[in-house]
Amino acid sequence: MTYTNVDQVTANTAAGLALDAVEAAGHGHPGTAVALAPVAQLLFAHHLKHNPSNQDWSGRDRFVLSCGHASMLLYAQLHLSGYQLSLDDLKNFRKAESLTPGHPEYGHTVGVEMTTGPLGQGIATAVGMAWAQLSLADRFDPDYENSPLKSYVYVIASDGDLSEGISSEASSFAGLHKISNLIVIYDDNEISIDGNAKASFNEDIVSRYRAYGWHAVGVNQTSDGKIDIQKLDQELVAARKSDRPTLIALRTSIAYPSPNMTGMAATHGSPMGTAEVAATKLALGLNPDEFFQVPALAMENKRQVMNRGAELQQSYDQEILAYQNRQPSLAKQFHQLGNLDISSLSIPVFSLDTQIATRKASQQVLEELAKLPQLVGGSADLSESNGVAIKSLPIYHGVNSEFGDLAGRRLLFGVREHAMAAFCNGIALSSPLRPFAATFLIFSDYMKPSIRLAALMNLPVTFVFSHDSIGLGEDGPTHQPVEQLWSLRATPSLSVIRPADANETAAAWVEILNRNQPAAIILSRQNLPVITENPSVRNGAYVLYEPKKSPQVILIATGSEVQLAVNAAKELESNGLYARVVSAPCLEWFDEQPREYRDAILAGAPKIAIEAGSPVGWYKYVGSDGVVLGVNNYGASATPKYLFEKFGLTTENIVQIAKQLLD
Repeated sequence: MTYTNVDQVTANTAAGLALDAVEAAGHGHPGTAVALAPVAQLLFAHHLKHNPSNQDWSGRDRFVLSCGHASMLLYAQLHLSGYQLSLDDLKNFRKAESLTPGHPEYGHTVGVEMTTGPLGQGIATAVGMAWAQLSLADRFDPDYENSPLKSYVYVIASDGDLSEGISSEASSFAGLHKISNLIVIYDDNEISIDGNAKASFNEDIVSRYRAYGWHAVGVNQTSDGKIDIQKLDQELVAARKSDRPTLIALRTSIAYPSPNMTGMAATHGSPMGTAEVAATKLALGLNPDEFFQVPALAMENKRQVMNRGAELQQSYDQEILAYQNRQPSLAKQFHQLGNLDISSLSIPVFSLDTQIATRKASQQVLEELAKLPQLVGGSADLSESNGVAIKSLPIYHGVNSEFGDLAGRRLLFGVREHAMAAFCNGIALSSPLRPFAATFLIFSDYMKPSIRLAALMNLPVTFVFSHDSIGLGEDGPTHQPVEQLWSLRATPSLSVIRPADANETAAAWVEILNRNQPAAIILSRQNLPVITENPSVRNGAYVLYEPKKSPQVILIATGSEVQLAVNAAKELESNGLYARVVSAPCLEWFDEQPREYRDAILAGAPKIAIEAGSPVGWYKYVGSDGVVLGVNNYGASATPKYLFEKFGLTTENIVQIAKQLLD
């Protein structure tokens, strides 16, 4: 590769566009976008396998800007590579309703592979993206080194990304499993918002990543302070030949070639000012008096990149034809991954009065769902406890056959909850696979930023949380989730399902897969009686028990507390009082129902909500005149029976509260 004059002019143009966009907006992050413009140009013009005319091409490589605050680095490059992002879009940077928001947003801007901004998320998610590509190649085109099913994932990451703990979790996992199609360029500019990054982050990053098992190298600046673009190119070529993930620590100077502000922390998150912008444009060989300028050579670059993309896709199409001839049966299975069909499966049905924990019921359901080739996932070192130790799924363990199968679909994440969640986001972003991630509900707090991003990007990731309440018993308040249910329910676009029994659990899994959206299924540790037949889980809430006469009170419950509500309703009826029981496994799905349905379920009588967790959100459903029976403490170390009695979650207390409410 020769980094031509066209490349240099295009990179300088991209830097100028970043300067102008931030200046026009009055806010933004110009320093990194200016300094790394040559890096983005090298990637998009010479290394990334992509086609600007077809952003959804399945055979493409993925690029993740982990330091999402430098979004103009990506937007300028997308525009100059021929993606459908216009100069006017760049002029509207960070403005309302624009295609160029402050941080890249997946599904909003063409060419953006994931939503980034929370530091560390990009690199961690990229590990899952890269694994998904390797997994597809290993499963559907085994023993073929240059399979067209395998693509690369390129990341630009910052000091902030590598400071975040999630990057350590994810990088450790990637190195252990030799996820070799992951290439990270670390922008080693020694700058943070607070000033010199070495004041808070002064590690030997190359040695650290070598210790993880990565191929890690450093690339220094040239003698005049520029990025050594030729050396970087050589290392990128070498990275694609490595049998390990690659980290390239690239020494840079933020805001280079600004005459007066190169290396200054102020350029990280603030406009550089009209005078310095003009001076920097001069240093870039641009007209300081022209705004949003795109010279003819940069337009030539656009033509070249688009032509290259068309040729790459044409070559890929030929490789796919060869693959279909080489592996006709597997190729057919691969192409059918986009069609998830559970209609032929025999989802378990559980007999009434059977005693089984919903985590155990979930595992029985998953054993059947594992027949779906799309299903992949695992647990953060709690597979048996979470009910995801699916016996029919071989365990993946990379190239180390001592522990597992290269084409395995069950992952052992180790105690890395946060990286696990981001990893599964990456799988969903880059493949038709349907990932799940499992741990105890209390540890959802460790995963919340990744869960939030899954919801923000509307990714079909299922988060499996067992040990759902004080019902887990003697492990005590450190492990008893109280506020977590409403914390998850407060997350927009995330469905939170807490089944009452085994049959609701089975129905919940079916609905989750059919909806193709992010969901959290909340499961009990303790055994629960099977009390439902053909439950209407898809409606979110439904009448489970209807009294002989018009209800005088409505009992709403989820999970293990539904059985208490049913028992209370029966006892009330024996005393001449009539209670309807509403099982409400998923309030998000219930809120989607027509007003008429919701009124038919809840209107017409005072209401009591019963749940072994924080009561904070239930008043929306019971109203100011209703009662919420919940847990306003952190629990205690004792048997579930003792704890339910201690916090008043008993049939007797529900009956007493109902009588008081009616009085």
